[in-house]
Amino acid sequence: MDVRRAGERYRGGDPQAGIETRHAFSFGPHYDPDNLRFGALIACNEERLAPGAGFGEHPHSHTEIVTWVVEGELTHRDSAGHETRVRPGDVQHLSAAAGVRHEERNDGDVPLTFVQMWLMPRESGGDPSYTLVPGIADATPHAVPAAGATLRVRRLDRGGRTAVPDAALVYVHVVRGEVRLAGEVLRPGDAARITGAEGLEAVAAEPAELLLWEMTA
Repeated sequence: MDVRRAGERYRGGDPQAGIETRHAFSFGPHYDPDNLRFGALIACNEERLAPGAGFGEHPHSHTEIVTWVVEGELTHRDSAGHETRVRPGDVQHLSAAAGVRHEERNDGDVPLTFVQMWLMPRESGGDPSYTLVPGIADATPHAVPAAGATLRVRRLDRGGRTAVPDAALVYVHVVRGEVRLAGEVLRPGDAARITGAEGLEAVAAEPAELLLWEMTA
């Protein structure tokens, strides 16, 4: 298990424009050849947008983009005609496939915080697609078959426990709260990259929310 702390994340974004980003992996000008990906996962960005701030229309291709809103409301528009508001508890999944353009903004009057994760598909090409799962239930899996990955959201009360999937690769991201996992204490923004997970369990020291990616090798 490789634990990466919140303080180790690369700082990005454009603070003067109201955009603050913390990158878990090599990203843009923050190039680290030893931290390019973990399994299919190539980005796990913590984004904070001030009211009125956002990312103007820009292109993506050959990327599975999954977004989890922590606080506030995210406005998404794309070149395929989708315009949605993504709220806490919703899972947004944009499959860029051969190419799509989109924009993401905070059109609300309160700060917006979200986690955005990018996964590399096994095959290139295809048509872009969009899915919004409103208010996903605790532990309900959201499959990203193009990348051989499955996301599970876990919300734990103090003392609550959740099994870590027995899988070739598992990525655990702490959204809020504090958990203990294999002798390590993980807090908001911390992540664990686990290879060959078997019989592991996360225990909440206080109310917590976790994002768990189960991936094939």
